[in-house]
Amino acid sequence: MSKVILLHKRPVGKPTAQDFEFIDEETPKAAEGQVLLKTLYVSVDPYLRGRMRDVESYVEPFALNEPIQSFIIAEIVESKHPGFTVGEFVTGHLDWKELQVSGGEGLSKVDEKAADLSAYLGVLGMTGLTAYVGLTEIGRPKAGETLLVSGAAGAVGSVVGQVGKLLGCTVIGIAGTDDKIASLKSTFGFDEGINYKTTPDMASAIGKAAPQGVDIYFDNVGGDISDAAFEHINKFGRVPLCGTIATYNDTDTNTGPRLQWRMIQKRILMQGFLLNDFPEKFEAASTQLTQWVKEGKLIYSETIVHGFDQIPQAFIDLFDGKNEGKMIVKI
Repeated sequence: MSKVILLHKRPVGKPTAQDFEFIDEETPKAAEGQVLLKTLYVSVDPYLRGRMRDVESYVEPFALNEPIQSFIIAEIVESKHPGFTVGEFVTGHLDWKELQVSGGEGLSKVDEKAADLSAYLGVLGMTGLTAYVGLTEIGRPKAGETLLVSGAAGAVGSVVGQVGKLLGCTVIGIAGTDDKIASLKSTFGFDEGINYKTTPDMASAIGKAAPQGVDIYFDNVGGDISDAAFEHINKFGRVPLCGTIATYNDTDTNTGPRLQWRMIQKRILMQGFLLNDFPEKFEAASTQLTQWVKEGKLIYSETIVHGFDQIPQAFIDLFDGKNEGKMIVKI
């Protein structure tokens, strides 16, 4: 038998364990032109919360009583497909299942000799590409500029900050514990850090950390933190808008300061983006990230949770900031 995780009901506010359901299904077999995949690593990401709502968005919502999907590293354990061999490792957007079949669409082979398999869900996968492409294409960093990153100890944020440093920026990170702030500076090379949970006046703290103002604000969280950041963005500043985790579980429409006047006054560019907006950038970005990892210039952090049964809780824990770097479940 193979375990499967379904979306049992749509969360109201922060997801709970009761929103998920575990079932068993017969172990599938590969038909002609298919492969049988064994799940090894599962990526849990904040954006999945949006797909649990039955609302119009950039991607279809998850269907109730159907498997949840995310990026997964899997091993090919049976192959009747000419393009894949037993023992190879692949990544793709797959169901939360222990075992599943695939016709090969959307699967990419990964090299376990080049990097740890889990890295292909993080720094060498969607996470790293999102950080690199969002920063370089929208943030357009220049040496000597100041980069502010919210959610800086998370999977995307920690890569954004390091890429900013490699491109010559002064980098300030915002995170939620003193340990994370210490790690941003000692491990990831950030110049300054701000613990938003112990800082009563974020606007003043950002001003103190960035006395020359902020040229690029890479926004992963939205909410009050971003309101404070906007008070310090320089003329012609750029804001890559990657996520709004601070508001994902809100049940009411979120309202904050009206930013249009400041954006006109300072000629600020703020652009929401999805990684899939830049497919032509993937190859070059992947090559650069891989080179930096091999050279030891790009460090990645992972929070590894063990066990298929722990996937829902690992996802829930994202909203309490229990991860440092990429949250991954190892099966």
